[in-house]
Amino acid sequence: MIQLHQHSSMHTFPGGVTYNFETMIWHAIEGNTHMFVKEIFQSNNEDYKMGNSYAGQLKTTRFEEVLHNSIEASLRSNNLVPRPVFSQLYLEAEHQLISNLEDGLVPNTACKRPGNEEEEEDDGSETSSPLIPYQMKPPPEGCCTTDGFCQAGKDLRLVSMSNEQIEVPSGFLLIGAKSPNLPEHLLVCAVDKRFLPDDNGRNALLGFSGNCVGCGEKGFRYFTEFSNHINLKLITQPKKQKHLKCYLIKNAQGSLTKGPLICWKGTEGRTQQSSSSSTSSIPSQPPESPASSTTVASAESISGTNHNALTGFQQAGAPTDHTLSRAATGVSAAHNNRDSSRHQNPMKPNNVSCQNMSRPSVIGNLANSGPPKKRHRGWSPDASSATETSSIQSNPLAPNSGSKAVADTVELACMTQSSLLGPIPSPLTTSEEPVVVPDNLLKICRTRPVIFKGHGNLPYLCGNLNDIVVSPLLQNCYRNTQSFPRVYEQHGTSVTTVLSIEMQVLLTVYYLAQLAPDQVPLIEDLELILVRAWQESNLTETKQYQQAVSQSVPYASSPTLTVTATQLTWLAKLAASSCKNVVRILDSSSTLVEGLTETFKLLSEGKLQGKNFVVIICTTKNQSTESCVVVTGKRQAGFLAERMLSPKEHLKEINYELVTGKVGALGAFFSSLCPEGDIDALLEKCGLAKNGQGSSVTASLNKCDDTTLQRPTICSVSNKESCQIHPVQLAVARKLLSHVCAIADSSTQNLDLGSFEKVDFLILIPPSEVAYQQTVLRVRQSGILVELGLEAESTANQYAEQYVMKLTTEAQSKFEAFQQRALKNPYTLFILIHDHAHWDLTSGGAFPHSEPFLGLADRIVNCKEMKEALNVLTLQVTSFPFALQTQQTYISPYNEIHWPSPCNNGMNLYHENNKYFGLSDFIDSTYSGHKLPLLRYDSSFEAMVTAVEERFPKMHSAVIWTYILIQHYSAAMMVTAGHLQMKNYSSVETLEIIQSLTNSTGSCPSSHGYMVLLRIPSISLAALAYERLCQVRYRLGLQHRFEIILGMPNTKINISQHFLTQLKVWQKIEDPNWTPLTYMDLEDLPCILILSGTDPYGESFPRSAKYYDLRLINSTCLLRTALEQELGLAACYVVLDVPRQTVIVNDLSESDLDKPGSTDDDEVSVSIEVTAVADLGKKSNNKRQRSYSNHSASSRSSKTSSLLCDSDPFSTSGAEDSARHPPNVESVNIEDGSIAREKPKLRADNMQQKPMNETQYSEKHRINLDQIDNRRSSRRSTKTFSSNSSSAQTPILGQVTSQCPRTKAASQPPTVFLPKLIYEIVTKVDSAGVGKLSSFLPHHTVQWITSFHPSLAKMMTSTEQSLYYRQWTVTKRNHMDFNKTQNRTEMFHPRRLLLNGPPQVGKTGAYLQFLSILSRMLIRLMEVDVYDEEEINLKTKEDSALQQKESLLWPDLESFSTLLFDYTVHDPKYEDASPVYSRDLAKNKGYKANKKEDDIYLRRHTTRMRLSKYAACNTYHHCEQCHEYMGFSPRCQPYDSTLHAFTFSCSILGEEVQLHFIIPKSKEHNFIFSQPAGQLESMRLPLVTDKNPDCIKSPVFTPTTGRHEHGLFNLYHAMDGASHLHVLVIKEYEMAVYKKYWPNHIMLVLPSIFNNSGVGAAHFLIKELSYHNLELERNRQEELGSKPQDVWPFIVIADDSCVMWNSLNTEVSQNSTSVPAEQNVLERNVSLKHVLQHIEATAQIPHYALCGVRKWSSKVHSPYLTEPFSRCHLHDFLLLNVDLTQNVQYNQNRFTCDDVDFNIRVHSAGLLICRFNRFSVMKKQIAIGGHRTFLIKSKVPDVPMSISPSQYICAPDSKHTFLAAPAQLLLEKYLQHTSNHLFPLSVRNYNHPVLSVDCYLNLGQEITVCFVSSRPHSLNINTSGLAFSGLLLYLCDSFVTSSILRRFHFLKGATLCVICQDRSSLRQTVVRLELEDEWQFRLRDEFQTANSQEDKPLFFLTGRHV
Repeated sequence: MIQLHQHSSMHTFPGGVTYNFETMIWHAIEGNTHMFVKEIFQSNNEDYKMGNSYAGQLKTTRFEEVLHNSIEASLRSNNLVPRPVFSQLYLEAEHQLISNLEDGLVPNTACKRPGNEEEEEDDGSETSSPLIPYQMKPPPEGCCTTDGFCQAGKDLRLVSMSNEQIEVPSGFLLIGAKSPNLPEHLLVCAVDKRFLPDDNGRNALLGFSGNCVGCGEKGFRYFTEFSNHINLKLITQPKKQKHLKCYLIKNAQGSLTKGPLICWKGTEGRTQQSSSSSTSSIPSQPPESPASSTTVASAESISGTNHNALTGFQQAGAPTDHTLSRAATGVSAAHNNRDSSRHQNPMKPNNVSCQNMSRPSVIGNLANSGPPKKRHRGWSPDASSATETSSIQSNPLAPNSGSKAVADTVELACMTQSSLLGPIPSPLTTSEEPVVVPDNLLKICRTRPVIFKGHGNLPYLCGNLNDIVVSPLLQNCYRNTQSFPRVYEQHGTSVTTVLSIEMQVLLTVYYLAQLAPDQVPLIEDLELILVRAWQESNLTETKQYQQAVSQSVPYASSPTLTVTATQLTWLAKLAASSCKNVVRILDSSSTLVEGLTETFKLLSEGKLQGKNFVVIICTTKNQSTESCVVVTGKRQAGFLAERMLSPKEHLKEINYELVTGKVGALGAFFSSLCPEGDIDALLEKCGLAKNGQGSSVTASLNKCDDTTLQRPTICSVSNKESCQIHPVQLAVARKLLSHVCAIADSSTQNLDLGSFEKVDFLILIPPSEVAYQQTVLRVRQSGILVELGLEAESTANQYAEQYVMKLTTEAQSKFEAFQQRALKNPYTLFILIHDHAHWDLTSGGAFPHSEPFLGLADRIVNCKEMKEALNVLTLQVTSFPFALQTQQTYISPYNEIHWPSPCNNGMNLYHENNKYFGLSDFIDSTYSGHKLPLLRYDSSFEAMVTAVEERFPKMHSAVIWTYILIQHYSAAMMVTAGHLQMKNYSSVETLEIIQSLTNSTGSCPSSHGYMVLLRIPSISLAALAYERLCQVRYRLGLQHRFEIILGMPNTKINISQHFLTQLKVWQKIEDPNWTPLTYMDLEDLPCILILSGTDPYGESFPRSAKYYDLRLINSTCLLRTALEQELGLAACYVVLDVPRQTVIVNDLSESDLDKPGSTDDDEVSVSIEVTAVADLGKKSNNKRQRSYSNHSASSRSSKTSSLLCDSDPFSTSGAEDSARHPPNVESVNIEDGSIAREKPKLRADNMQQKPMNETQYSEKHRINLDQIDNRRSSRRSTKTFSSNSSSAQTPILGQVTSQCPRTKAASQPPTVFLPKLIYEIVTKVDSAGVGKLSSFLPHHTVQWITSFHPSLAKMMTSTEQSLYYRQWTVTKRNHMDFNKTQNRTEMFHPRRLLLNGPPQVGKTGAYLQFLSILSRMLIRLMEVDVYDEEEINLKTKEDSALQQKESLLWPDLESFSTLLFDYTVHDPKYEDASPVYSRDLAKNKGYKANKKEDDIYLRRHTTRMRLSKYAACNTYHHCEQCHEYMGFSPRCQPYDSTLHAFTFSCSILGEEVQLHFIIPKSKEHNFIFSQPAGQLESMRLPLVTDKNPDCIKSPVFTPTTGRHEHGLFNLYHAMDGASHLHVLVIKEYEMAVYKKYWPNHIMLVLPSIFNNSGVGAAHFLIKELSYHNLELERNRQEELGSKPQDVWPFIVIADDSCVMWNSLNTEVSQNSTSVPAEQNVLERNVSLKHVLQHIEATAQIPHYALCGVRKWSSKVHSPYLTEPFSRCHLHDFLLLNVDLTQNVQYNQNRFTCDDVDFNIRVHSAGLLICRFNRFSVMKKQIAIGGHRTFLIKSKVPDVPMSISPSQYICAPDSKHTFLAAPAQLLLEKYLQHTSNHLFPLSVRNYNHPVLSVDCYLNLGQEITVCFVSSRPHSLNINTSGLAFSGLLLYLCDSFVTSSILRRFHFLKGATLCVICQDRSSLRQTVVRLELEDEWQFRLRDEFQTANSQEDKPLFFLTGRHV
């Protein structure tokens, strides 16, 4: 801003030219020279130096010559809208500089590239950069988040702690911290004084050290961490300099009080500067700064929308670019004193994200400076507003700064508006006389002037107050600007000033002067300009001040530049002089009374004709400047007056005018517009003629109908579209399910999916009958009720209405029933779906009596019972989520699901044949310069509206607009009926609509037609329009041509019987009582649907809807949600798979050759590329030209207007629009058009191809296209048509194509007509591509937190928009979420989700599909995949040695001992293992029939089984019963547990073994501890004689690894609540994670040496520990008097995948006559308790070594039905007698087959193994953990290599690559996969097995192993006469001798394999066993496992028998 000093009127310009500046200005004004400086700046680009020169300095010697030439050119020019002189003086300089930048003339000191910003570190000093909102780390769960309290819940407020005794550590001081949310409180904290400054503001250490005085937590080393702890909730980066304000001291009474301020560095300087700045309103130009100063943020970077939803005068297209604020602040841009030329003006820094160029500011001097010190990466990019001469697209970064709803800021920013249209007398605050409002003011002015309060007190008004409107909106806008400094101080900058009153008035005048004569002002635009001006005047000074502070130099503020009161009037008049006299400036020297009186006088005298605004400025010497604005323009005043009304008040006003009969004059006026007199009389004649011979046109129409009926029926359209789920809907449903699972998986445990068995739901919709029936129909079609099991298939359609609820008080019983079901069924998950959620956001207590249905959604969704119910999930569905995304929202940003984009980088992600055509696509269609846009406005209609509004100023605009549109539709129908004299009384657009409607049925054999949707929000006006149009249609005889339907929210669809019959025929409905329930049922019906209601309610419309006439929507309610939901009505899907993808917008059959005011090809020639239109928005680099065909093409708008009024000529805006933008009509050869129509084969909605007869039909009716072309050419040249030619040619042209309207509608989007105001708002974008629509307030129940907020960016995703609104909007008191403000500690609701998708995109189908897959997932959670495999190697029944009694429940010891042991392994998991040799195996040739080739390589077979109530569960299962068992609950803390060591000696290991038990406190009663040391002594064991039905005697041990989440360790339900002892056996390195997931389980931690061991080590230690514990318990029980043998000796070893247990019973059929009798197998699920207690009850059970059950299989074989018990192998689940098996140990080295090895050795020891065949165990398939945790890989890091089993061994001392795997595992895997080469004679040789001594090793499925024990008295198989093909000696001990080996015979060439721990023991074994006598060895036959020496490899030697 450059001050214009009166003292310096002479100025010396470059080149030595001296000129009197004031003289120059006034000469320019007197000569109307508004462009006189333009040539000066454009004459020589080189004269502009970016360094130290003024932006406005004129460096040319031709100044006078250029000046006079410019004045002369200006005088001759009268078609340019001039701008004020000073804006031109400096804006042209700016444009010149921009052009320099575009030409590559970048200044030397250009900004750094963004990539260099990382190099600059934050030094802690404040910057003037716009501040990013600080994203605080979320607080820990469960902590306190209340303001003024720390996270531990302790009060820190000074008022609470003033009398508390606080212990302050040495070296610490008590400091008062300031919280932005508690401005009136100080928070007490203790800070290390080393980090605080001294009295001079110096010597403070960097960093922070502090303690919390509330909870006593110490050692906070970072202020960020400390600020989080004390809940400062900062929105900026935490800095101690900002928030540690003062010292705290004790007063005389000993209370803690506020002490002196902390002297932070630069505080005093800021205070002085702030005080000095308060005396002047505009900052001076500070010294040169190294920071970037070439850019000022654009006007769009700060959205200046007012906080009140219903405030402000808004107008699309109002000039809100930066030129306004700059030029206005630069109005006084005369040259200053000479000293100022040395200074430069550092502007607000700007970093351009896409290009390294900046726009220069011209308010001061051009700056030569560098980039800002640091740019916050979180700034949202935004672009500068487009200027008239520059197309540069830079992206200034909007300052994301704001405050968290500070009380004073919000109070100022959210002033309540006055919505009164009547008198609002101002308070009489002075003794001045009142201002009298003259009589008949309304009659004289033809409008009620609107008086905007400005500065000062408005005088008292009296007199005719009904003819004026007083509004406080402008005053509120000014007050909002006063809050900017306070908002900015929230971000740490105190060097700020406010805009002076003079500057605010000057900016207002400049803004008003920029408006076009027919434009209405927007308060948002003005506020935006004020924000921009304030930024420019403050941020530069702030930047310079901070640099001065950082350099420790004294800061001297430059003289503040301001506009004085004297200059204000002069400059205001200067600005107003260039605006076509639209603005009048009245200056008053005393008070506003004088100015208002003068204004009323001028109005009464009619001297303000053509003046739209009168600005009254009162300047006195001793008082501040006062001002007000009087709006006198008819359009402007009417718009602003109505804009002050709420939507409810709008409807009241309309109803009042209709009821009182005020519209009678309006109706009479329109009735008289007929050229033949009364229009009703003409219609009456039409009615009489209809009964007679009829008109020729009507006859021709009927004739056309007859010919149409005679055509063959070739229309192939489908019936109602079936309920089909599209891929994108399925994707959204899965996203919803994913979010639900995320809630369930979170540690908060707010949703326990594992406890739910089914899904129930209720859908809430707005009170619309059609929307209700539409939703009910979709519920029925989806079949969801049957799928969820809620209703039977026969009754589902009948009860579907019970699951959909209209938000009316009558339907509330449905919710009460839903609520009762939710409370009574805790195991059912209830989904409350709030569809169209943006409709009713009113608080439940806002309108309790007048409108009871308002607030009902709040009373349901936020019902306490619903919010607290753990089985209720709320899903809010909306297309416009903005009002649900506020600072008080209940919905977490992580619980938002946004509809995905169907395309990514041009690729169709979901392979859809349809493309969604939404608002952005409609807008893109307006940018095509050669195609008719789909979004249009009607300029002829607008011109007539303006004329009639001036004639009826008292009438509400909605009434006038409706009457005019009725007139247009009536006239268009009359033209269609043959009354061509009425064509001038309708617009081209309306004629197009009606003609397309009436002609559409002629192109379809079935008379299918188009729908026209006419939107009239007022129900009363809609009823009026319906009645009038029906009357006109009837009198014209068109009642059978098309239907007129009145669509009201609470009524059903009503159509005539004629069209009802047609619909039944088309849709093949035979029900005589059927009526259409939804608008989709009206598919193909030619009709006008009048849709009424304040808001649309989400109704869907058929694809036959071709036109959406939205010309009557409320143009005064400019809210983003309100506008977008109106525009969303036309959203639809279009078919993509059309050849060439050409969509005909208006084809030949619908065009009327005699359409008035248009050419004959203005419709035919227009086609639209669907994909091209969609892609237009992506071409951001190309400057797009808007189509000129977006308005009426009629050239008779002026003529139409002149017919309306004889006295006063109407506005010719429509004609001017047509003249400026001529209709872009393209002449296209009809032949080309015809070919284009014949070539594509469009598909109908049923996606079926046309039948063959349709193609034949089109060939048959082909006509001579050349003749038609010639006729059209002749008509095109004359442009005059007759009705005869129309009637003659239309039927012929209709035969060119006979496509059904539905076929064409499926592939073309509809056309939308809007009011011009809405059209300009919707289509206006700035240079960054940001639409103006997005800058409006989102909803009337929310408000901006401050005007100082950034604007949305073009490329913002839905998620980023959500975060934007969450930061910058707050709720009003009537919003349903406002109550959350009262309790700020309330977090987001954990079970509430938001689904956001565009209108009509398919959200209902998506959430119904979500219910389906959610139900399937819950069922799936209750199901598991269990192994279902048939047992292998079964022998036939007759081979059984002994038949047992089938009725036995327990085995008889004596008879069971006589059974033979079955060596054969039957478990199918060992199908690929070596068979164990037995005589049966040799006899059956290895049971080869049971094995299939390659089966072992296939996935094991599983079956999905539903979990029973006795199932074992994993950690994901949570239910109320087992919460205590699991050890964690939302209501209790994790259980405490202790670690106990347990040491015992092990002879096999040769050392003492120390194990560790983790024992929870709740399980300590199962153990014995020494007293008083508390050392673990033993684990309690019961006695054999104990009888307790609720107790399991055997301790359960479960070894596990890698399955802390998926292991089935929850045995609460499996044990049926019985007390038991369960121990998890885990490895040491997994101790922490298992303890975390299973805090209430006992855990046995193996020693660290077993971390790499297999399951054999776990089994070995379990057994060793159990035997040692048995001995200890026997000793303890013996001391208590019990016998040692009475102590229970059994333990249970269970796999971690055992899930369920079954009991098998057999029954003999009563009716069976076969021999033997037929058996019925009955299998039922039983508890583990039942199985164990049954086995434990076995008689003489201590005599059994092992007891177990069989593996479950769906196929039960007969041998085990007749044999209840077997002596065979046991796996996975067994009872082990640790007493009997004392001398038989598990092999601690084994990884695989250790159970087979152990079973054989137990049997060889002569012990009994009993399997209970009537019980079976199901094993769950768990894909992770277990043996899969062992991976064999190379020890060489980062070397990807595939390792084959042959590489598991190597020659000793070789350079083989060593492997990172245990040696035992390598050996077992090697033998399993490569034994075929090791034992070649043994392959498939079942009669000559490999002899294995004392162990069983898996040598592969083709090699049989014969086990022999070397122990004395052992039971071995009879090997007499058996020759072995190999010998395997594995770690043989001293029991193996050479004499034992000599008993066996070997084949010649048999293979020997000796395995030992090391090479020396290998040689010793060969010598000791005298193996060299019979076996031949070679040196190369010695091998080792591929382990390094530290991994202790195993060695083995092979040899051959000689």
